[in-house]
Amino acid sequence: MPSKSKTVQLSHGGGGKEMDQLIKSVFFNAFDNPILSAEEDAAKLNLSGPVAFTTDSFTVSPLFFAGGDIGKLAIAGTVNDLAMMAAEPQYLSCSFIIEEGFAINDLKTIVNSMAKELHKSGARIVCGDTKVVPKGCADGVFINTTGVGRILNPNVSVKNIQPGDAIIVSRDVGRHGATILMSREGLSLESDLSSDCATLWPIVEQLVATSTPIHAMRDATRGGLSAVLNEWSKASNVGIDVDEDAIPVADEVKGLCELFGFEPYDLANEGTFILAVPKAAAAGAVEIMKRYGNCEHAAIIGHVTEAHAGKVVLTTPWGSHRYLDLPQGELLPRIC
Repeated sequence: MPSKSKTVQLSHGGGGKEMDQLIKSVFFNAFDNPILSAEEDAAKLNLSGPVAFTTDSFTVSPLFFAGGDIGKLAIAGTVNDLAMMAAEPQYLSCSFIIEEGFAINDLKTIVNSMAKELHKSGARIVCGDTKVVPKGCADGVFINTTGVGRILNPNVSVKNIQPGDAIIVSRDVGRHGATILMSREGLSLESDLSSDCATLWPIVEQLVATSTPIHAMRDATRGGLSAVLNEWSKASNVGIDVDEDAIPVADEVKGLCELFGFEPYDLANEGTFILAVPKAAAAGAVEIMKRYGNCEHAAIIGHVTEAHAGKVVLTTPWGSHRYLDLPQGELLPRIC
């Protein structure tokens, strides 16, 4: 059993000496920057022009999984929400709710993972909060991150999706959900299946820099590809046709879905996004993503149509058609 000196105690959230030591040795050590180290009650920021503002909370179970951990997820998740608005991530806040008895070494691992992920976008954590709750009142650690970013292309919006647009997916789908499922069920596959958890800003930055005419972007997190396409079709009152053969899915993900009766298009992703661009720009966008964004599986999977507005229609490999509906119920709770 870990000694009290190696675990988080209630006193670490009490505002006194122990809390100061924890914050300085763990959080300030990893996230050091002039704004944070000023130790004011609020961060002083310089903002100009239109900005994007988002927040998210992370409760993933297990905390550590193949391809990432809750810390990497917390940074990538919020940075990606900004990136999907073509906003350059700049400032993040970060709040921890930690269960009494949580191993400080595990906390350091999570925080260092966050610091490493921050470097990929250039964003900085400029303010934060730490709370410690009694044992049994939380499950290890929960994290909330809020982000602010400078919008580089104000025309990216779900409302701009138009008939004739091509639908592009950046990589194979369902990886994160399948990885979490495999971890929870204790499955061991003869493969290196891991989460796609990753910061998407470097890829989006390349698309923006090359003036790719992006109409809409969305990262396919909870509800996966199915949720994004259905949300788009309803929000823009258009139909979306998708070719099932064109959707990249890893064999391991297909196998897990067959085993548990899931659809890979419903499973969560944490480093995969969907784009709507004019048909004429689609091939160029895919080329940029493959060449400069390490998106070797990027593919055009469908198009927007005036027919069947508000619905997503999937063409199967056998030439038949079916609706790709919103996922029903909670397939996998606490996947992010």
